[in-house]
Amino acid sequence: MRMRKLLTATAALSAVTALALTGCGRSASESGDANPSGSAAASGFDANAKIGISLPAKTSENWVLAENLFNDDLKQAGFQPTVQFAGDGGAPTQQNQIDAMINSGVKVLIIGAVDGKQLNTQLASAKAAGITVIAYDRLLQNTKDVDYYIAYNNEKVGELQGQALLDGLKERKGDGPYNIELIAGSNDDANSKPFFEGAMKILQPKIDDGTLKVLSGQTTQDKVATQGWDPKNVQTRMDSILAANYKSAKLDGVLSPNDTLARAAMRSAKDAGQDTPVLTGQDSEVESLKSILAGEQYSTINKDTTALVEANVQAVKDLQAGKAPETNAKENNGSVDVPTNYLEPVSVTKANIKDAYKNDPSLDKIVNP
Repeated sequence: MRMRKLLTATAALSAVTALALTGCGRSASESGDANPSGSAAASGFDANAKIGISLPAKTSENWVLAENLFNDDLKQAGFQPTVQFAGDGGAPTQQNQIDAMINSGVKVLIIGAVDGKQLNTQLASAKAAGITVIAYDRLLQNTKDVDYYIAYNNEKVGELQGQALLDGLKERKGDGPYNIELIAGSNDDANSKPFFEGAMKILQPKIDDGTLKVLSGQTTQDKVATQGWDPKNVQTRMDSILAANYKSAKLDGVLSPNDTLARAAMRSAKDAGQDTPVLTGQDSEVESLKSILAGEQYSTINKDTTALVEANVQAVKDLQAGKAPETNAKENNGSVDVPTNYLEPVSVTKANIKDAYKNDPSLDKIVNP
């Protein structure tokens, strides 16, 4: 059951401390598309094949949970999975791990990249060996050697976060103007840009008309990025911002791209004697769900890791059977249009949290004890 997997994932974590594209992409027969002939699915492979899963670091619950799910689900389907994390070694370690997976004879590589621009040599080797490459959650960039991308619609995630921040400010702080600060993810993560750009599509007009004020003046992704998605980096940055700009001003809200960083920003605000600001998040982490129920963190985004892993495992099953995996969009990675399967994210606040996880037994027990 997923509860067992989630508990295992949480313990492990503490131990290591847009569908609109569907009609817009070119057809697979046109140049500039990944896998134009569908050859990656043409021949199939043995039912007990080796499958390589390369993930970045155990920086949040969803990555640890993914490890457990991939191991369990692929083994149950008859495959031989190898799941590895790059961890503190970053992109060079991930490169070495992927090289080893290729040499071991894997038939499919599922890659959640540390840096989607630094694996081109490994991806070219994989394609030369006839291995199908699936980009998991993060797009592999500037390469033609990727067959599929399976993820949640990341720009939509950002839009939902931006709207949640506006809604929360109105609900909790009354009429504006409001003082806010912005947090983005790590610049080496391909997801950080669409998260931030999606949110700023909603927030920038309100900054321009004076409804939102960013007292630090830090409004570009480079200025607000969080290296390695490390919550310590967020807390250090927020401590400095609050000390310099909020001695006599109130911090009303913080745009945070995920739950871990939202909780770090909350700690910083509390340490500075601020009331709890309106905080966005992502990933439905247990501590943040409890915080939302308690009226602290305002929102998260439900991107069910179970559903995402299941979509990737189903793609492996399809490939093994010689079928092309399901796709519903095309995403350009700077080199080709990659056939993409987008799952839909859901914005969750205290108002809908009781219903949001009713199909997820483990999280339902947390929000409906």
